[in-house]
Amino acid sequence: MRAEIVRVRGDLTGGEIDAEALESIGIDLSAVREKVEGVFGPGALDRAPQRDRRGVLVSGWRVPFGPRAKKVLELSLREALAMKSRSIRDGHILLGVIREGEGLGARILADAGIDLSELREEVKSGL
Repeated sequence: MRAEIVRVRGDLTGGEIDAEALESIGIDLSAVREKVEGVFGPGALDRAPQRDRRGVLVSGWRVPFGPRAKKVLELSLREALAMKSRSIRDGHILLGVIREGEGLGARILADAGIDLSELREEVKSGL
């Protein structure tokens, strides 16, 4: 899954991003950089994540979820509640991704030839 995300979106660990490809779908990297630096300070995208002495991430924790990620989390909660679970587990999040159906995760699963209905039933039976 990670390899497919990297293929679709570029190396998320600091590799080069194809600015021309992003511009072709209406994303201006300079505008994104300007917005991020306006919120998190100059050079925010150039700094490595910082951790405290216990190893807890102390930078980047305020990055908000996008609308689609929020919807997936909401759907994950609904899945967990419907199954009378006391916590949201990774399977519930996958069910949220499947149920939301339009995000990168669902697209990669579908592109890989995975039947989302079958996967949903399989995950539900395993929780």
